[in-house]
Amino acid sequence: MEKIVLNSERAPDPVGAYPHARRVGNFLFLSGVGPREKGKKEIPGVTLDEKGNIVAYDIAAQCESVFRNVRYIVEDAGSRWENIIDVTVYLTNMKADFPVFNKLYAEAFKGIDACRTTMEINALPTPIAIELKVIATI
Repeated sequence: MEKIVLNSERAPDPVGAYPHARRVGNFLFLSGVGPREKGKKEIPGVTLDEKGNIVAYDIAAQCESVFRNVRYIVEDAGSRWENIIDVTVYLTNMKADFPVFNKLYAEAFKGIDACRTTMEINALPTPIAIELKVIATI
């Protein structure tokens, strides 16, 4: 079975040695996607101190940016938003952020009916509060 590595010109560059996505057969597997924006140093909805630590953040702004980045990758790989079948969500503060995330997710993914798992984790590789791992069909 052919395995194709895919990268989006619209999504932010990966922060490690991995592609945006891999296509295997009719499945598209996305690497973890955060809220950073292509070509920008600032992270949407994040205020950092001089040492790079999060001082404040807007989870709604981060969610919107993450969803946009996922859409870029899925579409640039030849699939569609409507083909998303599974989403794993990583939040760094479930208690504070889940209600806002869940509301925005319900709006963005309305009618998609993707399976979803949401987990709280201590930290992500960059100073962000949310990351999505997505599987779609092509």
